[in-house]
Amino acid sequence: MQATAYTYDPDTRTGQVLLDDGTPMPFDAPAFDAGGLRLLRPGQRVRIETEGTRITLVTLQTF
Repeated sequence: MQATAYTYDPDTRTGQVLLDDGTPMPFDAPAFDAGGLRLLRPGQRVRIETEGTRITLVTLQTF
């Protein structure tokens, strides 16, 4: 699923993404770490994987 990075705290490695319908969805440090990212800027397009309502992976959207 695709989303847009909305917030990111580099100290805790947590934040929120906005789904394409505008719904905010939080992610935790394990989801961020699973994607291998070092930084995330608001407005970046990301790909997320979920289990129910929990994000399990955040990575950059590539084509």
